[in-house]
Amino acid sequence: MTDTATLDAALAAHGLMVAGIARETDHDIALIAPDEPGLWTHIRQSPEWADGLPDPVDRWSKRVLGAFARDHDCGAVFPSDGPPYPPFYSWAVATGRVWASPVSFLVHDRAGLFVSFRGALILPFRAVIQPSQNPCAPCPKPCLTACPVGALTEKGYDVPACHAFLGTKDGADCLDGGCLVRRACPVGRGRRPADQSAYHMRQFHP
Repeated sequence: MTDTATLDAALAAHGLMVAGIARETDHDIALIAPDEPGLWTHIRQSPEWADGLPDPVDRWSKRVLGAFARDHDCGAVFPSDGPPYPPFYSWAVATGRVWASPVSFLVHDRAGLFVSFRGALILPFRAVIQPSQNPCAPCPKPCLTACPVGALTEKGYDVPACHAFLGTKDGADCLDGGCLVRRACPVGRGRRPADQSAYHMRQFHP
């Protein structure tokens, strides 16, 4: 494999995509993200999901991307590797396709505020880097006012306030359908299945 288009096409078979390329001195790093909504089907049909053990999504990611890396002569790195942990935030911003949003969470040119990374591949070739435009620049920024209790704004993230709200009856919409702030972003709207968001919210707020 010698180019990112071929890499992206191969990853699509697993419900994954190249979210951006970060260039380092001696190699390029491809950040691998869910290609939603397809990823969730792959995970729900996996042995990791069926075995009842903890962390099925992370274990699926390490198995699938680990095998992919071996088959394509890449290195594989995961957010849970550490400590010290790999600098996924810095890599993401360096791609030119991911930015700090008005609410500080990362925003991607395709996934919006739902951007996440299943891992990264250390490439055996120099990739063609294609920066994009920050989608927040022309946006009316509905994310700034989407949180019902003001837990996530331009001032930062009040995690205790978020947890307190999720524990109430009024917080059920966020808990069952995903964070309203993330859902307010017009870029990634409708990409992530509600049951996938509900799963991740339950990991955050058991």
